[in-house]
Amino acid sequence: MPAPLSAIPVHLITGFLGSGKSSLIRRLIEQKPADERWAVVINEFGRVGIDQAMFEAREDLVVKGLPGGCLCCQLAFVLQASLVNLLHRHRPDRLIIEPSGLGHPAGLIEVLRGEGLGEALAVRDVIALLDPRRLDDPRARAHETFRDQLVMADGVALTMTDLATPAQVQAAKAWLGELWPRKYWIREAPHGELPLSLLQDARRHDDGGDVPASAIHRVAREGASLLPQEAASDGRDPGPGRPIREAGASLGHASLGWRWHAGDVFDLDRLAARLGELPAGLRVKGVLHTTEGWRLYNRAEGVVSLGDTAWRRDSRLELIGEAGELPDAERLERSLAGCLIDR
Repeated sequence: MPAPLSAIPVHLITGFLGSGKSSLIRRLIEQKPADERWAVVINEFGRVGIDQAMFEAREDLVVKGLPGGCLCCQLAFVLQASLVNLLHRHRPDRLIIEPSGLGHPAGLIEVLRGEGLGEALAVRDVIALLDPRRLDDPRARAHETFRDQLVMADGVALTMTDLATPAQVQAAKAWLGELWPRKYWIREAPHGELPLSLLQDARRHDDGGDVPASAIHRVAREGASLLPQEAASDGRDPGPGRPIREAGASLGHASLGWRWHAGDVFDLDRLAARLGELPAGLRVKGVLHTTEGWRLYNRAEGVVSLGDTAWRRDSRLELIGEAGELPDAERLERSLAGCLIDR
């Protein structure tokens, strides 16, 4: 009989929408000791599920996607059941959890320390990511979840520093230095580069001090407990030329996404031009079959990047923005259909 699971190190990698969490986790995985098996749980606010496409399947790496809400509220019960199954089936040496950019760490830690998980897991230092440029937006500083993610963090990784000015980086360090509790460390992490030693040497996270779970997340969690639990899509697969649309809304934000059949191919130039016309404030990401091969598309804070991906299951695109800011779904879907090539 397998030994009981006990004190598996758990690392929360938090950060607001578009802060580069998946990229940083991928860089950490590149440093993984060969004799360790890791499990990574990726939560996306949107219902389509794209970030998991950044990770290739490996025997020593288990990746579980939980799209369609926030782990600390709408998906709290799904997370608990999924983790119990994952831990007993794969028995990882280390667990990394990437909450949604709108997730509140206090509620998530409460789940991880709850019945059925508390003895098996040991929550280590919470790492928050911060794009220094975001502090230029007064709405970000005033956003409850954005601020709480940073207040509760034990360490902060400054991402996108290659796109920020030296003054923005210094301003971010000064602002973080005024937060309480004080951070154990603040490190620049351009392109997601962060030493694995920060995880390996991490302490147990304390009880979170005076930062309670957010009221808006608590209400969402209570509402979710009264509904049938499902993580994102209903299991349907798109047919050729017949995409499936997914939409959701909570926590003051909304998502709009599509899945296309793997045989549908987009003209990359036309698609890039169309996506470039979307409002600048939207978070846009996708994994897409294009005339230039399969590509990861990522737009955060108005900056677009394209990358390669091993994903071949289907094409996916997701938009996330504040409530009321998303474009008309029908009109955009017709416009995207015009970017497909005839086969």
